[in-house]
Amino acid sequence: MKYLTLENGQLGVLVDGTVVDVVAAAEFLSVSAPAATLEALIIAGDAAAEEAFRLARQALEKGCGCRSFDEVTPMAPIPVPRRNILCLGKNYLDHAQELAPKMKASGEAPRHPIIFTKATTAVIAAGEPVPAYPAYTQKLDYEAELALIIGRDGRDIAPGDAWDYVFGYTAINDISARDLQKDHHQWFRAKSLDGFAPMGPVVVHHSVMPAPADIEVKCFVNGEQRQSATFDQLIFDVPTMISVLSAGMTLLAGDIIATGTPGGVGMGFTPSKYLQPGDEVVVDITGVGELRNPVIE
Repeated sequence: MKYLTLENGQLGVLVDGTVVDVVAAAEFLSVSAPAATLEALIIAGDAAAEEAFRLARQALEKGCGCRSFDEVTPMAPIPVPRRNILCLGKNYLDHAQELAPKMKASGEAPRHPIIFTKATTAVIAAGEPVPAYPAYTQKLDYEAELALIIGRDGRDIAPGDAWDYVFGYTAINDISARDLQKDHHQWFRAKSLDGFAPMGPVVVHHSVMPAPADIEVKCFVNGEQRQSATFDQLIFDVPTMISVLSAGMTLLAGDIIATGTPGGVGMGFTPSKYLQPGDEVVVDITGVGELRNPVIE
């Protein structure tokens, strides 16, 4: 059960390499579409997601509203999030340790989750270019992350109930300007320039989400593997982060939570390996596939 946002903004379902336009298929089959957009589907919930998948199967049998995935240029799953992307910092120990000498900070695991946000205007789709912004930064960095999509509103969510609030997951690249991050002390500006949140290409429903130990988070720059970890290596796991984020603050259906990046970011190397115009960054998350973006000046 994989969902995406088509070029026209409508809901698509990916089945065995074929994308079904849910709205077009529903019209052909003379039925009501469970949702017209992916964001509407998330808000409608799991029953609607199951109905969209069944409709996609019927469309495949009839050959209506179908295209090969290779022929589709998806938008970001949620092109304009309803509010800022919620992010966890230093949530893999190897990442905290690699940044410690560079940022003159402790390399120990944080005692509490480090939380920041990225602006909604930073979101771009797979294939879209990441601007290098040479006038603003000389230290452009990548961070491969698994992002959770919240499926229903909730506040004060107990850790034991946290997974009930997850619709699914996708890939995100938490692009960062390390010099701005240092200059402004607070991380928001350094991580929120336009184009600094590549996301997608699909959202994988929680019902087919592998166990955390079986989900790999990887990043490649110009074909060179830079990052690799499994999702069970998080310092603060999904129940903990959802419990903390929802304590006194309502999480909304459609909220995006970037769960943290493993070691291997550009800043962590000696000498550092920052992104340059002409580079290509690929974030590869188990189940989601490749989130591929070029860097341009």
